[in-house]
Amino acid sequence: MSKQDDFKLAHDDHWDIQTRAIRVGHERTQEGEHGEPIFTTSSFVFNSAAEAAARFSGEEPGNIYARFTNPTTRLFEQRLAAMEGGDACVAFASGMAAILSTFMALCKAGDEVVVSRQIFGTTSVLFNKYLAKFGLKITWVNLTDRAGWERQSAQTPKWYLWRRRPIR
Repeated sequence: MSKQDDFKLAHDDHWDIQTRAIRVGHERTQEGEHGEPIFTTSSFVFNSAAEAAARFSGEEPGNIYARFTNPTTRLFEQRLAAMEGGDACVAFASGMAAILSTFMALCKAGDEVVVSRQIFGTTSVLFNKYLAKFGLKITWVNLTDRAGWERQSAQTPKWYLWRRRPIR
């Protein structure tokens, strides 16, 4: 069974969430380990300069550098996507990196972002100081102000909602 087939099985809910959490994406190496190996390397070896060039250009899949791709991180992403019922997952080293990447990917100058006032302090700095610099209009609304959220969604033709919910 291929890694893709393994991912699809879990994704089709044939496994319960506990099984997906420990089985999705694991392919034993020639060592025959029971658990997943942890790849602590920062870089990977190429068979030739042509192979390296093809990987760096994106023409060929494969690991290049651990900050771009890493088998350990890829396994985590596959499992989390399967557990959440998603098609894919992208892991980040920090929440701020995830937030910045999300808004840089989804927004463009002139977009309005509606944000809860009850967010982590440095996240408000990210919105006010950095994302606003790229032309995003930031509108703040109290998290519990339902009328405020409804008013903002009606006034803004294209908007993104950002709020932080505590995990229980």
